[in-house]
Amino acid sequence: MRRPQAQTRFQGTLALAVDDPATLVWGPPGALPDQRRLRHLGQALAEVLAGRRPPASLADRLSDQAYRELRKAGRMIDTRRPPLVGTPRIQEPRDGAVEMCVLVHCGERSHALALRLERRGVQWVCTDFETR
Repeated sequence: MRRPQAQTRFQGTLALAVDDPATLVWGPPGALPDQRRLRHLGQALAEVLAGRRPPASLADRLSDQAYRELRKAGRMIDTRRPPLVGTPRIQEPRDGAVEMCVLVHCGERSHALALRLERRGVQWVCTDFETR
């Protein structure tokens, strides 16, 4: 029997499968999220902070507090071009928590974007973010 395909919505430059529950399940307990998925999350967050993607597109990937902060933050990255994130730098300060930093290229000026993710069951959820 063929499994139905997840609906994919395009917002900004990155497509996220919005109806696929496996999008946040990143490996067995104790496993770190892979670098590609972290980069995609950073890209999507940068697009929201640049005003190119609605915050609601990340609601299921952020904690309630982080989502409220994202909505309150509004446009923090001023750019005419779509933002493009580089390779994430990842640290594991404790079991079940990951902190990452990506450089967001925006044409003439770049920004740093830092995220903290915590494992909630089998899902990784962004609990905090900061940009400069």
